[in-house]
Amino acid sequence: MTTRRNILVAGASLATARVFAQAQNDWDLSGAERAGLRAAEVEDTLRDGESVPGLRALLVARRGALVAERYYDGPTADSLQAINSVTKSVCSLLVGLALRDGRLKSLDDTVAQLIPESLAEVPTSAAAGVTLRQILSGRTGLARDWRRWRELENAQPLVRYALSQPGELAGGSTAWTYNDAMVSLIAPILRRAEGADLADLASRQLFGPMNIESHVWEPDADGNSLAAAGLMLRARDLLKFAAMMADGGRWLGVQVVPQPWVAASLRPYGPVTWRFDPISEVGYGFLWFTGRLHGHQVAWAWGYGAQVSLLVPDLGLAVATATSPHLPDLAKQAKAVLALVGRMVKAAT
Repeated sequence: MTTRRNILVAGASLATARVFAQAQNDWDLSGAERAGLRAAEVEDTLRDGESVPGLRALLVARRGALVAERYYDGPTADSLQAINSVTKSVCSLLVGLALRDGRLKSLDDTVAQLIPESLAEVPTSAAAGVTLRQILSGRTGLARDWRRWRELENAQPLVRYALSQPGELAGGSTAWTYNDAMVSLIAPILRRAEGADLADLASRQLFGPMNIESHVWEPDADGNSLAAAGLMLRARDLLKFAAMMADGGRWLGVQVVPQPWVAASLRPYGPVTWRFDPISEVGYGFLWFTGRLHGHQVAWAWGYGAQVSLLVPDLGLAVATATSPHLPDLAKQAKAVLALVGRMVKAAT
């Protein structure tokens, strides 16, 4: 039997929203209609989520108010859920903070400049001349089969493994490729620049300011936090990232991520080869996907099996989904989850 929890309740006034939100896990709780969404459409969409294999949570927020929340097949609001490659988008934010603080100097520094000691061990690495900008925008010119994820996770040491990957050119530096090995280099790059592990940096720079109290970050075989995947969050906290980005990097009025980095991250640097129906004009920013959905510009973090943290800036809307990958048909699962996301956007239009 499907287990679910749904929230569609009246919220506090804007004047008291901050105090109320602090008492409710940072979320003002508002009804869909009060937040400008059509309540019947929201409720129908939540109900139809019961038929989507592997869907574990579907949440919607608007301008700081949590307007819809439902859990499926066991999880609750307190459950930590794997967000897989949404981890990449979190790491992109950490890069922006390192640039803000002067720990990193330029996006155009190369891997050879950023981790020279590691490159000395693999002097012929095809990644040596790849820039941090290319890693973030998915335009390294190097291809890798994303299905080889477990090799990366179990590599020891991971950085040498990543740097030893063959230079399979994929159309040059202007072509988009999904390369977990290149993204994994963000971990040693930030460790060298900041002197700390990804999980420690995120706890101090993101999770603390955003009142994210519970998380798990899976380590690689050497005990270092993975950059390409591995983070587990509560669905409400996954939603916070989209809501924060929709508000220009602010959470509860506090500037967590610099607004210029948010803008740079959500700007498409070219098209991608993957399809995300019903989203069109799909592009890639700095480890965030971009596109258009029902007439609105959107951006989203994406995880294996359709974990989503999506923002619609002009509507002040954020939508998040948590899933367990439905291995018999991942493509069908992704399509079904994105259809529900699209319906929530329509309900706010």
